[in-house]
Amino acid sequence: MNKHQIAAKKFLSQAFGLNQRIESKLKQIEELHDLATKVSVTYSDMPKDPNKGHSRTEDCICKITDLESQLKKDMIKLVELKKNIIGSIKTVESTEQRTVLELRYLSYMPWGEIAIELGYGIDNIYRLHRNGLDKIKLPETIQ
Repeated sequence: MNKHQIAAKKFLSQAFGLNQRIESKLKQIEELHDLATKVSVTYSDMPKDPNKGHSRTEDCICKITDLESQLKKDMIKLVELKKNIIGSIKTVESTEQRTVLELRYLSYMPWGEIAIELGYGIDNIYRLHRNGLDKIKLPETIQ
């Protein structure tokens, strides 16, 4: 791979990593929601200790709120990043090369699935990918 191909691949691959982080945060939020809704009530005629700290539910709600805030920022960043990636991929003239790049970097498809989807051998998919990377125009901040 030449320098331009490596830079293009690095730029295009950013969305996958960010998408993985978003998926992880969504899973964490779901687990915290489950934890927060598991309420165990203990009945007692003893008065509640006013010096006791926050409840487990309160802690979960605070963590959920923080994660949701981070998630929102990451989603906005992912949308912007995908817009930039789409713009760069559109600069590739070949429809086949563009399609390979879109399936790989926007749909996160594995190479084998791309080959099946397009009806090409895996070696042809790799060739289309390399040629597409050669022709992609990167944002000036990346170059």
